[in-house]
Amino acid sequence: MPRYAQLVMGPAGSGKSTYCSTIQQHCEVIQRSVQVVNLDPAAEYFKYPVLADIRELIQVEDVMEDKSLGFGPNGGLVFCMEYFANNLDWLGESLGHVEDDYVLFDCPGQIELYTHLPVMRQLVEQLQQWEFHVCGVFLVDSQFMVESFKFISGAMAALSAMVSLEIPQVNVMTKMDLLSKKAKREIEKYLDPDMYSLMHDSKDSWRSKKFRKLTKAICGLVGGLKM
Repeated sequence: MPRYAQLVMGPAGSGKSTYCSTIQQHCEVIQRSVQVVNLDPAAEYFKYPVLADIRELIQVEDVMEDKSLGFGPNGGLVFCMEYFANNLDWLGESLGHVEDDYVLFDCPGQIELYTHLPVMRQLVEQLQQWEFHVCGVFLVDSQFMVESFKFISGAMAALSAMVSLEIPQVNVMTKMDLLSKKAKREIEKYLDPDMYSLMHDSKDSWRSKKFRKLTKAICGLVGGLKM
């Protein structure tokens, strides 16, 4: 039988670990088996039991303490993920070979891992070789999506990840419960947006004709792909 995987992605603080924990608890209630794998080597705390934890393979703190490498937090995390991509047999052993698995991968928050580096693409390809059906879940904090240009920026980040990984993807606004009543009314227009209308909401921010032309092109791209 096939196996299933969700790559839970999004910027730092967007609620990825909370999403994984909530889905796992929900599946326990409906008597479905779901496992979670932590792929954030810089994670300090999460609320769910894990099938595998990348920190057992490599940790950002250890990399940063190695003076010969000279990495800071971001460089250290990229180093960890590249090391992970070169040692995917560790993940294979951790996952085992149980059929009908459903696994959530709680991924790091550095967007460049999905948009500019091959690490996550390598993970996707390896999971597919292991007969996993893979989809992406891209989370964006709704508190940063109540202004037009922030929404466009978030949509572009999600689109970049989808294009880079070439897998089905669902985009989710999180932390809606933390919005004010005014913000909740404002965010309604972003659920099924008219991109050109959103573009004209922020005329004061348009600095030049070139900026306006670029923004129009981006809105056309995002709107055309129904992001």
